Amino acid sequence: MALRADHPHFMAKAAAVARLGFGHTAPNPCVGAVLVRDGNVVARGWHERFGGPHAEVNAIAHARRRGEDLSRCTLYVTLEPCNHHGKTPPCTEAILAAGIRRVVVGTRDPNPQAAGGIERLQAAGVEVIHGVLEDDCRDLIADFRLWQTSPRPYILLKLAQTLDGKIAPRPGIPGAISGLRAQRWVHRLRSRVGAVLVGGGTLRADNPQLTCRHPRHQGPQPWAVVVTRRLPAADAPLTLLRHTPERTIFLTSEAESRSQRATLLLDLGCRVYGLAEDATGIDLAAGLTLLRHEHGCHHVLAEGGGTLAASLLATGLADEILLVVSPRILGDGAAPASFQGRTVHSMAEAISLRLAAIRTLPPDLLLQLRPS
Repeated sequence: MALRADHPHFMAKAAAVARLGFGHTAPNPCVGAVLVRDGNVVARGWHERFGGPHAEVNAIAHARRRGEDLSRCTLYVTLEPCNHHGKTPPCTEAILAAGIRRVVVGTRDPNPQAAGGIERLQAAGVEVIHGVLEDDCRDLIADFRLWQTSPRPYILLKLAQTLDGKIAPRPGIPGAISGLRAQRWVHRLRSRVGAVLVGGGTLRADNPQLTCRHPRHQGPQPWAVVVTRRLPAADAPLTLLRHTPERTIFLTSEAESRSQRATLLLDLGCRVYGLAEDATGIDLAAGLTLLRHEHGCHHVLAEGGGTLAASLLATGLADEILLVVSPRILGDGAAPASFQGRTVHSMAEAISLRLAAIRTLPPDLLLQLRPS
C-alpha cells in the first residue's frame, strides 16, 4: 500500500488514543488503534490494562458493535501487532479473522518474542505499511523499551518554573508556580504512577503531601519517596510522617539507615533503605531499581527540587522531562532554580534535550522533552 498524505493524520489519532492507557498497562506498552473507512475514523481502541485485550482487538470489537464492514476498513496501530500467545491470543489472528486487508503500523515491536506480526500479515495477503510517525510511536513505548533492557522504573521528571527558570520564591516562602489547569494535570499524572520522588531539601522546605488529589482517583496512593542523606526526626512536623507514614519511603545512605532516626521512622511505619554512596551522592539507580522490584513501581514521577532534577539528568536517570512554564518572572537571584548543583566551564558541558511535544495548560505551557 502506497504511503498516503493522510497516514500521519490517522496515526496521530491512534497515538492520542494510546496515551489513554498510560500507567495502567505496565509492564506492557501503551498502544492505540483506529479503524478508518472512506476517510473517517469509525472505531478506536487502546490497550486499557495489563492482561486485558490489546488495542487492535478493542478497536475491532468497537467496529463490530457499530456494525462496520471491517473488510472496507484500514487499521492504523501504533505498534506492530503481536504474533504470539501471551496473556491474550495473537493480534495478527484477530486482524485476519476480522477480514481487515490493509494495516498501517507506527513502529516495530522491540520485544523479539512478540515481533513478526508484520510478516505474518503480509504472508496472509494483507497490505502492510510501517514506519508512519515512527519517532512519535517509539516515544509512546519508551518506558516499555527501558523495561526490556533495565531493571529500574521509567522516570518522569516534572518541574514547574517561571520564565526565568525559578521553581519557587525564596526558600521558605510558599507560592504555587503553575495555574489550576496544570495543577489538575499533575494530580492526574500522580494517579498513574507508582511513586512520587523528591529530595530532602524539598521535603524540608515545602512539607509536601505527595498524594493524588484528583476527584476521580481510585485505588492506593502512590508511594511518597524521599532521597536524603540525613533522615528527618520522627517527631518532625511533616505531613508525610503525620498522615501517610505507611506510604512513605526514605532512600538514604547505609550509615544513616542504621541510625536511631531510621529506627524511629520504621516504628512509625515508614520504609527506610540504605544505599551505597560515593563522592557524588547515594546510589540512586539502585534505589530506583528497588522501587520497581520491591514495590511494583514501573513509573516514578520525580518532582524536584533543582538539585535532584540536575542529578537525574546528569546521571541519565531522567527518561522524560515534563516542564510546566508559567508566563511569570520572579527576577530574584536567591530564588531556587529548576536545575542546580552542577559546575560547568563551557556550553559543551550542557545537557542537551530533544523537544518531543508542546501543549498548553492555560495560562501555562507544557514542554515534553527527552534526552537527545
